[in-house]
Amino acid sequence: MFYYYEKDGLQLCSLNPNLPLVKSKCPKAGDAPTIFLFERDPQNCRAAFSVNHPGQILAKEEDIRFLDASRMPQGAGDPFLSEQISKGHLRAVNFRHPRWPELLNSHESSGKKRINLLAIGDVGSTLLIGLCLLGRDQISSIGICDISEKVTARWAMEMNQISLPWNYDAFPPVEVISPDQLFDCDLFAFIASKGIPPVGSGIKDVRMAQFEANSAIVSHYAKLAREKHYQGLWAAVSDPVDPLAKTAFLASNQNEHGEFDGLGLFPQQIQGYGLGVMNARAAYYAKRDSRFTDFLSEGRSFGPHGSDLVIANSISHYDDTLSKELTQLTVTANLKMREIGYKPYVAPAISSGALSLLLTLEGKWHCGSVYLGGAFMGVKNRYTSTGIETEVLSKMPDLLFDRIENASKNLRSLI
Repeated sequence: MFYYYEKDGLQLCSLNPNLPLVKSKCPKAGDAPTIFLFERDPQNCRAAFSVNHPGQILAKEEDIRFLDASRMPQGAGDPFLSEQISKGHLRAVNFRHPRWPELLNSHESSGKKRINLLAIGDVGSTLLIGLCLLGRDQISSIGICDISEKVTARWAMEMNQISLPWNYDAFPPVEVISPDQLFDCDLFAFIASKGIPPVGSGIKDVRMAQFEANSAIVSHYAKLAREKHYQGLWAAVSDPVDPLAKTAFLASNQNEHGEFDGLGLFPQQIQGYGLGVMNARAAYYAKRDSRFTDFLSEGRSFGPHGSDLVIANSISHYDDTLSKELTQLTVTANLKMREIGYKPYVAPAISSGALSLLLTLEGKWHCGSVYLGGAFMGVKNRYTSTGIETEVLSKMPDLLFDRIENASKNLRSLI
């Protein structure tokens, strides 16, 4: 049975009849979102999300079954809630999260957004170019910060000298900012990286080789975001994307004793941006080999920007052998570029970075890592008026689900 409540004029509902809220009368459909209050461990699930299947509010815990309708609870549910879900009006909020009241009235602000970038190296500068040239309708301005003042001075001058004739304000302006200004924005992109293995180093998993050094940097800035009470989106772009996203979440939510207190970044405030280029690389190979053609219309990508990546050649006609072959080609594409003699950063900076960030700002479907059952998992997702929404497939093939489940398990074991 579902129980209805009211709080500050908002309509709330829950499975718990004992919540300390004022009981409401019969539910009324309206334009404002209906809030469903659930209770789960706040360290291992999102604090809020957009509900697109009843099983997401009936399940006892959050995990990758949220991606597959056939594996979620199939209860009859509530007619009113079913209607709200179909209209995209139902937001789930974790009542056990210490800051849950803040999520009742949360909404996306309209208009262009301010973006701040940390580190303007190879990836950062390429990302910057992409955002400036492609983001004129979504971005108001871009702040850049780097350990080198010469680097930021150079790129501020370069980017502000790009313009259309007689339309000199077409592209967002770029300005140099200090570390203290990094979180005065709507979207913060972490692109800093330390110790990138050089071409010819022989290291097979280049992404994970950077984890130890980069996690220390991420932790520093995550704690700064906590101090600043940052409310925008934290975009993890540096490798390894998915573990670094979780590092940011945990570091920002630790008190001075190293204990989790939930007073930092909400998990849904953080997203990893590495899956976009993996999806694009799979499409690259699918265009060049007719055996993989189905990927271009029916394929999906899941999991991390790394060795546990899962490429599905097709959802409706899944072929495990073909999918694993296409996955292997995709995972090793960066090594092919290194064999040519170059660092593979252009496609990641544009596909995972600029294009995916702009799709995020537009509220459109994109590939990215969202917090799901204790790990940042790469999935098709979008931000909506009721929160972050992940794609739910009607029925996922067992072999595909097993691969995704294994990737999620390995991600959770990393940190």
